[in-house]
Order: sequence, then C-alpha cells, then structure tokens
Amino acid sequence: MTDKSWIRRSHRLLSIVFTLCVIANFVAMLWGPPPRWITYSPLLPLWLMMATGLTMFVQPYFAARRAKPR
Repeated sequence: MTDKSWIRRSHRLLSIVFTLCVIANFVAMLWGPPPRWITYSPLLPLWLMMATGLTMFVQPYFAARRAKPR
C-alpha cells in the first residue's frame, strides 16, 4: 500500500463513519433531545477527515516542489 492510498482509504472510511454519526443524530432527535455523546459523536471523524483531506490537498504541491530541478 502506497503512502497516498492509505490516506485515501482512511478518508473514505471516516466519511462513512461521519455520515452514520450524523444519521444517528437525526434518528435520536425523533425521540427528543439526544444525549451529549450522540450529539458530539460526529466531531472526531470530522476532525480526522479534515486532517486527511488537507493532507491529500497539499500532497501534489509538495510533490511538484520536490520534482523541480534547482
């Protein structure tokens, strides 16, 4: 597995976890105010998705900078 592929795979997995957490929030709201742990459960996958997304975003810029002859 290359360096970029595990980041992409984890980003995809985190997006699935984040989506399920948001759906759980909406389902829990049907029965009244949800508990705090359900309310805040999407935050961890969201922060991790931000980290992996930013990493994937800047990788081409660093690769182009490394490939440039000086």
